[in-house]
Amino acid sequence: MRRYLRIVVLCLGCGFCSLLYAFSQLAVSLEEGAGGGGGMPQAATASWLAGGGRGAARWAGSAGPRALTGGSDRCKDFSLCYWNPYWMLPSDVCGMNCFWEAAFRYSLKMQPIERIHLAVVACGERLEETITMLKSAIIFSVKPLQFYIFAEDQLHDSFKSILDSWLFLQTFNYTLYPVTFPSENAAEWKKLFKPCASQRLFLPLILKEVDSLLYVDTDILFLRPVDDIWSLLKKFNSTQVAAMAPEHEEPRIGWYNRFARHPYYGKTGVNSGVMLMNMTRMRRKYFKNDMTTARLRWGDILMPLLKKYKLNITWGDQDLLNIMFFHNPESLFVFPCQWNYRPDHCIYGSNCQEAEEEGIFILHGNRGVYHDDKQPAFRAVYEALRNCSFEDDKVHSLLKPLELELQKTVHTYCGKIYKIIIKQLTKSIRDRYNRPPKERLLLTVILK
Repeated sequence: MRRYLRIVVLCLGCGFCSLLYAFSQLAVSLEEGAGGGGGMPQAATASWLAGGGRGAARWAGSAGPRALTGGSDRCKDFSLCYWNPYWMLPSDVCGMNCFWEAAFRYSLKMQPIERIHLAVVACGERLEETITMLKSAIIFSVKPLQFYIFAEDQLHDSFKSILDSWLFLQTFNYTLYPVTFPSENAAEWKKLFKPCASQRLFLPLILKEVDSLLYVDTDILFLRPVDDIWSLLKKFNSTQVAAMAPEHEEPRIGWYNRFARHPYYGKTGVNSGVMLMNMTRMRRKYFKNDMTTARLRWGDILMPLLKKYKLNITWGDQDLLNIMFFHNPESLFVFPCQWNYRPDHCIYGSNCQEAEEEGIFILHGNRGVYHDDKQPAFRAVYEALRNCSFEDDKVHSLLKPLELELQKTVHTYCGKIYKIIIKQLTKSIRDRYNRPPKERLLLTVILK
């Protein structure tokens, strides 16, 4: 009997050792495999797992294995697991972390993390606005961001200097482009409505390798993660190529339905300050139009539209988009006004029902309201985010001073609904802090 018992114990011991060996070899093989094929560099991956994904300031004192394993004193540093078999680990490193780390890296290899692609066009005195918009996108977003910044040549050095100083965050990449238009009509396109505004019409033709893109004006502020509006792409049906919000909710104060001298989408038109695009579909689609019986592709329809309507349009490229989607209404996805909240939604009293219920998701300070005293509530939000830094405590502490500033604006219609303005912002900041450390690690990626 003792002989059989010894054999059973011996088999169990051998099986346990074999299991440890298999796990250690799995970890090593997965790491070697992740080093090639376009994956993250090994050293970069190791440093990311050791130091966290949103920069040292954000992760100081909270990230790392100890936070992920309930405070064990032995769970010291993930990156050591990357280089060592299980039996060669220092005594203060948990083997369980190595198993979890190996599986995590394997999932990264098999399921590349999606990037959010965001474009903006900046000309003239729009540097500060654009930087503030980009900052608001970075603060709340979860997935990594890819910025496409089209700017006049004299602004490039300033953009590069500021954005390079943010790269320690490791949550975004950016590319600077010159403002360019078709050579035969460049002057006409550049002076349409505002300098450089019509550049957005040519993004599908310039960024040919980009599948989908979120375009925003420089005077946009994100009050919730960009991830959320990006997810609306999944709600497109098979015919929809772009998404925008209505120009007005209340037809009695609408501009297009009262003054437009050209076709426009729906009852009150659409506003192109926030425009989500499936650019692959836009490049492939043949658009109906009122200039010829033949359907035209995106690159072929723009100039004929301008030639036909240039004496009848007021808002430049936005009017051309309205004309295009008037003839192709099945191609447009319309999202609610809370995704493009402008002074028009409160200047004569609140008329965006979705914002009243859920808060404002994206604030659009058009007509220069961030820089004058006409809408002090909008200006207060802009200045709070402009002056905010990326440190956690700084972001968290902006709420109370902002609320006090907004309370000073209740003499205006937009100031009276200040609780609607900060409703989503409060939730976004709370979510930023309440996200479990393990989830932060899973959803943040180093970009180099």
